[in-house]
Amino acid sequence: MELKKDNWPLVTVHGTKERINTQPDFQRPLVWGLAQKQLLIDSILRGYDVPKFYWRKVSSKPDKYDVVDGQQRLRAIWDFINGEFKLPKDADTVDGFKIANCGYKELPDDLRKVFDIYNLNIIILENTDEDEVREMFLRLQNGTTLKAQEKRNAYPGNMRDFVHKLADHNFFSKVGFENRRFTYDLIVAQMICLEGNGGPTNIKNADLNKMYQEGIEFDEKSEVGKAIERNLNLFNEIFKEKTPELERYNIISLYCVLRELQLEYVISEIKDKLFEWFVEFEQIRIKNELIPEDQADSEWIIYKDKISHSTDSVDSIKWRMEFMLRNLLEKYPNLSRKDNNRNFTQIQKLVIFRRDKGICQLQIKCKGENLTWDDWACDHIVAWSKGGKTTIENGQVACPSCNSSKGGN
Repeated sequence: MELKKDNWPLVTVHGTKERINTQPDFQRPLVWGLAQKQLLIDSILRGYDVPKFYWRKVSSKPDKYDVVDGQQRLRAIWDFINGEFKLPKDADTVDGFKIANCGYKELPDDLRKVFDIYNLNIIILENTDEDEVREMFLRLQNGTTLKAQEKRNAYPGNMRDFVHKLADHNFFSKVGFENRRFTYDLIVAQMICLEGNGGPTNIKNADLNKMYQEGIEFDEKSEVGKAIERNLNLFNEIFKEKTPELERYNIISLYCVLRELQLEYVISEIKDKLFEWFVEFEQIRIKNELIPEDQADSEWIIYKDKISHSTDSVDSIKWRMEFMLRNLLEKYPNLSRKDNNRNFTQIQKLVIFRRDKGICQLQIKCKGENLTWDDWACDHIVAWSKGGKTTIENGQVACPSCNSSKGGN
C-alpha cells in the first residue's frame, strides 16, 4: 500500500464529488444529525483543524476514489454547499460577520471565500487490495461509535459477502423495521449462526464475530448456505405483503420454528395458513401486554420478558421457539409428522399434556388419574399399528398402567 498526502480546497472537493464514492460496501450508513453537520461547518468557518480524510484511489483517467474515512464530514460539506441545511439560528459571529441561520449562498462573500479555499488534508491510498482497505477502515474507526455489525461488514471473506448478498433478499422488503446500520445483515448473520449450529444457540456479537472470522472461505453452496437461501425463500412465500408485525426478535424465533417444522412435519399441509397464524399470535401477544400483569396469561408474561431481555441468548431463543411452535400445533393439531414417525415429539407431548390437563384419558385401570410430567405415556388414540397418525389430534394422555393394558399401540 502506498500513502500520498495532499491538500484539497473545499471548492475542488465539491467539484470532484461525482468521482468520489462515499458509500463503498464496507462503509456504514450515514448517521450524522443536523447539529453535527452544523458544528463541522462552523469549525471550518473559524479556521479550526478538521481530521484527515482517507481516500482509496480506484481508477485513473479520470481519477476516482472510495472514501475509507471521513464520509460523514464529506457529505455534510456537500449538503451545506447544496443548500440542504443552514447554520444554527444562535450561531456566534465569525470575525464580526453574522452567520446565524445562513446557508452557503447566504454567507458574506469574504466568509464564503474563506470556506471555499479551506484545505482538507487528504491521504490517498494507492496500490491497495480489498483486505488492506478493510483493515485500514477498521483501524481508523477504532474508538468511534461503530456498531458491531458495521464492523463485521468491513471484515474480509466469503461469509461477509454471503451475508451482504442475502440482506438484499426480497423478504426484507416486507418486514416491520428498516435497514438502519446493517440491521438486515445482522438478521441474516444470526440465521446462518442458528443454521450452522443446528437450531437455537447463542447469536451474540462475540459468536457472530467468530463466525465471520472462521468463515473467510465459506461456501455459499454448502448445506448451510443452501438452507439459508431456501428458508428465506420460504419466508418470502409465506409473507406475501408488508407485515409490520415482523420484528427482529420474532423473525429469529420464526426462523427456528420453520426450521423445526421442515425437519419434523409435513409443512406443506399448513404453509398457506402460517401467515394467518403468525398475525393471530401477535394479536394475542399485544392483547396480553395491554391488560394488567396479574390478569395476563403467565406464559405470555414470560414471553414478553424473553423478547425484552437477553434476546440473543440460547435459552431465550429456545424458549420462544418452543412457545411459538406449541401455539402453532395447538391451532393445527392434525399436522402430520414426516414419515409418520411412531414417536411423538417433545413439543407434541407438551401440547397434548396441557390440553388433557395431565389427566389419563384411557381410564382402563384408573378413573382418570391426575399425572405428573415425569410419569405419563403419550398414547395414540387410533393405534399407530392400525394406521393412526402421530399427530396431536390423535394423541392423548395415559397413565402407564392403562397404556400397557391397551395394547396395539
